[in-house]
Amino acid sequence: MKFYLVIGTYTEGESNGIYIYDFDSETGNTSFIDSVSVNNPSYLVINHKKDHIYSVSENDDKESSIVNSFFFNKATGKISFQNSQSAFGAAPCYITIELQDKYIVTANYIGGSISVFKTKSDGSLNPMIQQVNFSGSSIHDVRQNQSHLHCTVFSPDYDYLFATDLGSDRIYKFKVNYSEESNFLTFCTPAYINVAPGSGPRHLVFHQNKRFAYLINELGGTIVAFRYTNGNLEEIQTTISDEYKAEGSADIHIHPNGKFLYSSNRLKKDGISIFKIDENTGKLTPIDYERTNINPRNFVISPNGKFLIVANQDSDTIQVFSIDLKYGLLHDTNQNIKLDMPVCLKFISP
Repeated sequence: MKFYLVIGTYTEGESNGIYIYDFDSETGNTSFIDSVSVNNPSYLVINHKKDHIYSVSENDDKESSIVNSFFFNKATGKISFQNSQSAFGAAPCYITIELQDKYIVTANYIGGSISVFKTKSDGSLNPMIQQVNFSGSSIHDVRQNQSHLHCTVFSPDYDYLFATDLGSDRIYKFKVNYSEESNFLTFCTPAYINVAPGSGPRHLVFHQNKRFAYLINELGGTIVAFRYTNGNLEEIQTTISDEYKAEGSADIHIHPNGKFLYSSNRLKKDGISIFKIDENTGKLTPIDYERTNINPRNFVISPNGKFLIVANQDSDTIQVFSIDLKYGLLHDTNQNIKLDMPVCLKFISP
């Protein structure tokens, strides 16, 4: 079966926006289909109907930091710009969408805020309807002198939203109110979960069984495993993702079979950490470490579980690794896509 691989890039160099590739999920072969020009689409989300792609434009100033909507034709793989709205927060670095494709939430890194948007009936974006601003700091004197929101993730039932703050070592928790647009998110009590000082929480992912969640910490190079119940995260384990302590751990994903977890680490000995998941306890056991090209900022696993694809920002390559379905190990297929500053990857099934 063929899937579409959607690629977001930084556009300071030769890239000009979002790229669409055909991806053969049996061989790992790729071929270019289409692209669209947009400034710094560093993170993307696909709606559940698979007919729209939304991206941030990540810039260091509020004026040029925006959220963009694109039509996507899943029959042809073609993409076209629809509209954009101001993010009202600098450096939006994450974007997510709720189950009915009506509400979109961004994490704005600089200044520490999240912004909420509602889509129109045609999938385009209305102006922002709510913003939540944060304050806080932690022990890292350079990276944690203020709040830095890094991701926003809905709970498996979409009743809650979790937001990671790299700057304050907190995971904020919100109740989602679908009947109150201007009050879409309200803080829970307590409003946040603390992680270890200096951790720098970055990305959070839920297991398919809805019982566990896993947090990658950028600065601490650790992964925290949580037991998840009705909006509550209870820490059950902390393990090492980056033994080199480079303060550059980045992304985290669970294999579709639920048995393996992968995390990317940058700045020293760039690579992917591989873990076995105990599906009864949620705890992780390290298996292997697979080296990648330079700065593996983001990666994605093909829906059929056969391939792991890595966006290496600083070597201008997207690597295609095959996955051993029995043991979870990775093998470089040497089927690289050459593209300037790739930073986000998403799959769409036709």
